[in-house]
Amino acid sequence: MQYKKLGKTDLEVSLIGLGTMTWGEQNTLEEACEQMDYAFSRGVNFIDVAEMYPVPPRPETQGSTESYVGEWLTHTGTRSEIILATKVAGRGDQLPGTAHIRGGPRLNRDHIRRAIEASLERLQTDYVDLYQVHWPERGTNYFGQRGYKHNPAADGIPIEETLDALSELVREGLVKHVGLSNETPWGVMEYSRLARERNMPRVVSVQNVYNLLSRQFETGLAEMAIREKAGLLAYSPMAFGVLSGKYIGGEKPAGARLTLFERFARYASPQSAAATEAYHAIAQKHGYSLAQMSLAFVCQQPFVTSCLIGATNLVQLKENIDAAEIRLSDEVLTEIQSVHNQYPDPAP
Repeated sequence: MQYKKLGKTDLEVSLIGLGTMTWGEQNTLEEACEQMDYAFSRGVNFIDVAEMYPVPPRPETQGSTESYVGEWLTHTGTRSEIILATKVAGRGDQLPGTAHIRGGPRLNRDHIRRAIEASLERLQTDYVDLYQVHWPERGTNYFGQRGYKHNPAADGIPIEETLDALSELVREGLVKHVGLSNETPWGVMEYSRLARERNMPRVVSVQNVYNLLSRQFETGLAEMAIREKAGLLAYSPMAFGVLSGKYIGGEKPAGARLTLFERFARYASPQSAAATEAYHAIAQKHGYSLAQMSLAFVCQQPFVTSCLIGATNLVQLKENIDAAEIRLSDEVLTEIQSVHNQYPDPAP
C-alpha cells in the first residue's frame, strides 16, 4: 500500500481509503466489520464516514455508519492506528432528505458543536483526525448540478463563522484537522484566505467526486489542490458502480445500488453509457477489469491524496484494493484521454 501526506500535516493516509456510506443500509454491522478487518490487513489506514450516512439518508438509519465504525474501533483497539474522518452535514434545504438531521442542518457554531459531539459519541472516540464540511452552506454547483446561478440571498451562514466554529474544535482537541467536501474553487480559496488572514486552521483536503465519467475537478480544483496542499479525497471513483461494467447493456443486477435506488441517476445518460462501454473496451484490451483500470486512473493523478472505495462485499473490496498496485502505461492513458475527448464529462 502506498501512503501520502494529508495536506501539510504529519499524517500519512493510505492511497486507498475506505468509504462507508452503504453501511447500515446495504451492509450489516457484521459485514462492515469484515470489510474493515480485511482493509486494515491490506494496509488501509484511512476510514471516511459522515453523520448523514448511510445513504440514501433516512431518519431511521442516520448515524448508523458512524456507530458501526465505533463498534469496530472499540472491539479491535485500533483507534490509534486509524486516520478517522467524518463530516458535518451542510445546509438542510440544499439537499432533499436531510431535514431530520438537527431539524435541518446548518453550518453555524451551534449546529457544528452538536454535530461533532454526536459523531464522537457514535464513533466511541474523543477526537477525529479530519472533520469535513459535507457540502456548502451557500447555494452553488455541487452534487451533480451543472452551471452556476448566483443568488447572494441564499448565501446563509458566512464561511468565516463556519471556519471559526471549526477552529474552536481544533483548539479543544476534538478535531485535529479540517477539510471540505463538494466544494468549488472559490470556496476552497475563501477558506484558505481566511485561514491565512485570521490564523485559523488550514484546509488539508477536498473530498469531491472524481472518476472517468466526471473529471470536472481537473478544471480549477486540481491546481488548487496542488498549490494549496489540499489534496483530493476522491469519492465515487467507481461512479456508483457504473464503472464496474455491471450495468452495461442496460443490466440491472439484483441488489445493486442503481437497481435498489432510482434516485441515483447521475450516471444514467446515454453519453455515460457510451463512454463506459468505450472504457470497458480499453480495459479488456490491456487485461484489466474495468473497475481496476478506473480506480488505477484515479490513484495515478498527482492531485489525489486518497481514492475512497466503497464495496458491498469482500470480493469487490479485494479487487478495489488491488487497483492501488496497478500503474497504467502511457499507452493506456492516451487511449483513456481519447475517450474523454469524445465524451467529455458525460456525468455532472
